[in-house]
This record gives sequence, C-alpha cells and structure tokens, in this order.
Amino acid sequence: MIDDFAKEYLHGELREIREVLLRKLDGLSEYDIRRPLTTTGTNLLGLVKHLSVWEARYFGEVFDRPFPEPVPRWDDLEQRGTDLWATEHETREEIAGRYRRVWEHSDATIAALAVDSPGHVPWWPRPDVLLFNVLVHMLTETSRHAGHADILREQVDGEVETTRQDAAFWENRRAEIERAAKAAESATA
Repeated sequence: MIDDFAKEYLHGELREIREVLLRKLDGLSEYDIRRPLTTTGTNLLGLVKHLSVWEARYFGEVFDRPFPEPVPRWDDLEQRGTDLWATEHETREEIAGRYRRVWEHSDATIAALAVDSPGHVPWWPRPDVLLFNVLVHMLTETSRHAGHADILREQVDGEVETTRQDAAFWENRRAEIERAAKAAESATA
C-alpha cells in the first residue's frame, strides 16, 4: 500500500529540486542561459522550459486537470523539440514565471488527489498510472535535468552549488583525476 508519507516525501523532494534548477539561471546573461552547450543544443533556459511543459502535462492532462495556459500537444510532431530551447522573443521572466505557475497547478493537483488516484498517460506503453507513478517520474525527470543544469552551469562560469570548495581545490582535484585517467590509459596500452 502506498501511503500519504510517500506522497509528501516525493512532493517535498520535487519542490526542492525545482528551486535548485531555477537557481542555475541566477547571475547569468541572456546569452549564457540560452546558448547551446552540448552537441544537441542543451541549454539552461531550455531545460526550464522543457520541464514546465512536461510537468504541466503530467499533473494536468494525465489527471484530467488541464493546465489553464496553452501547452503544445504531446503528439504534435511539428512542435516536438521546441520545448528544449527559448526563442529570442521568449524572456527568462516568462519562462521562469510559467514554470512557477505550473508548480502551483501541479501542487494543487497533488494536494487534491490521493497518492493512488488513477491517471492516464497516452504516450506511455502502459498508460494507466497512479499519482504515485507520476510523482516518481517527475521527480526523476526533474532531478535528471537539474543534474544536466549543474554541469552546464559549471561549464559556463565554474559555479558549483553543492560544495563550498574554492577554485584551487577544484583545479587540484581535476589535475588529480586527469593524472589517474592518463595512468589508466597507459596501463592498458
């Protein structure tokens, strides 16, 4: 049996990781939050936009509680991938604000439903789910993308939120890891 403790625990973790993700935008220029930092174009603001779209779907459509603002349809092939980056006309404030409004809507859905309330995810192979399944899924997805954001932010300006080590510490640590990698390569050559 899934109980309210599980629901509150998962919901609390989701609330916390959402805030962590948004903090990755703090102090960066418009260019730095938007610029593609991987081969596939992954960027900080795009991660926020992506999560706002999907969280709106998961805690909205799935439980027949649609988010009150327009969200591209999940099966619209023309829209696929446009949630992963921000156009020059979309502002940081609009995207972050929408994400916060999605949180409010999601939090209301989570509060209103029992953890074993049924939902339907038409894009999943086994579409009949419970609120519990969606909570776990969104916590996993948000954590995954927050991890991406950690790495992207570190690439942009070296900020590492989770520790209080100085730049010299990280320079020495990186050099130590590089030496170990080269030694391992030499040992197998």
